[in-house]
Amino acid sequence: MIRTGLIVALFLGTGYAAAAAEDLDSSYQNLQEAVAKKDAAQVKKLSAETFVIAHQAAGEAEPAAADEKDAWKHRVAYANEVESYTEYALYAVAVQSEPAVMIDLMAALEAQNPKSKYLDQGYGAYFAALARNKEEAKIVPLAEKAIASLPQNPDLLLVLAESAMSHKQNDRALSYANRLVAAAGKRAKPESVPAADWERSRSTWLGHGYWIAGTLNADKQLYAAADKNLRAALPLVKGDDYRTGVALFYLGVVDYQIGKATLDKKKVLEAAQFSDEAAKINTPVAHQAWLNSQNMKTEAAKMR
Repeated sequence: MIRTGLIVALFLGTGYAAAAAEDLDSSYQNLQEAVAKKDAAQVKKLSAETFVIAHQAAGEAEPAAADEKDAWKHRVAYANEVESYTEYALYAVAVQSEPAVMIDLMAALEAQNPKSKYLDQGYGAYFAALARNKEEAKIVPLAEKAIASLPQNPDLLLVLAESAMSHKQNDRALSYANRLVAAAGKRAKPESVPAADWERSRSTWLGHGYWIAGTLNADKQLYAAADKNLRAALPLVKGDDYRTGVALFYLGVVDYQIGKATLDKKKVLEAAQFSDEAAKINTPVAHQAWLNSQNMKTEAAKMR
């Protein structure tokens, strides 16, 4: 807990306006109480008010006198901590609220600080709340705006990669997918997130990123890159029949092309095996996978 009484004394002891110091301390304490009560309306109101006071206090000019500098540093540090808490307050109550309330509080946090670390942690839950509230149409525009402030956020990159792919903007989708894989690989687990939840999110980010990159590289006939990405995607999309079937289909195509170009019979037979597995999964490419497998086996039989 921050020692607010000491900070007030530091404000007062240097001639800082008493009303401003007391306002900051009082507003901060009221906000903490609202968070404890999970009073969303009060948290939204007090967060905005406290943010303004704390932001102004944090911008206090450094004093010229050497004997005033230590007290000034404490005041500015306290104001910065309070400012950060106003963001936490919105996030903490948002993630415990019903979708409509969560959406409102997260939008308030976006307006307050679009680069907030709590937004960086919370976009996945924010988008899920929008979906549950039948406001899916807002997700992509929000992601397009937010990516400028949080360019390494996996939830934003995932939305943008999938949206670009669905609109056949393949170069854009591939760029986002590669960025997603890189960002997810570097992402550290937040302390507040349970390990199982974190692994689930990480598997989704990486699985979808590798899958998009693999299928698009296959379409571009970039077979080595496609093979690498699709193989990485397979264990991560397990349980998703559509993505698994399509990944196996493309692995068959890719490995066949590699095997044919290098006269590698083993690779061609591996391609046929991937195609056989794809044919067993009910996807739009299942029948073509079966046809491909027959042709691949015929080709392999002709090879030494």
